[in-house]
Amino acid sequence: MKKLILFAMTLCGIVFSLNALAAQEITAQEAVEKGYKRIGTIHTTAKATSPMDAKAILSQRADEKGGNYYVIIAGREHGRFSATAEVYE
Repeated sequence: MKKLILFAMTLCGIVFSLNALAAQEITAQEAVEKGYKRIGTIHTTAKATSPMDAKAILSQRADEKGGNYYVIIAGREHGRFSATAEVYE
């Protein structure tokens, strides 16, 4: 029983630490005020079925591009959701 509890606690710690490493959405004003460097643009495909799915895809793509933050600059709903964002480090 103790091993099961220890395993569950370890798994929770890993999940929470991975979320801390994901790129975060910020506002354009924050990017300017804090002097973050723009490193590119990313977009979602029509795979996202909700705004939260689109944000998760943007965060993942910002991570892949080496960014820590992203600013959503456009969004569209056409049966599915798509979005475009600028990536910052």
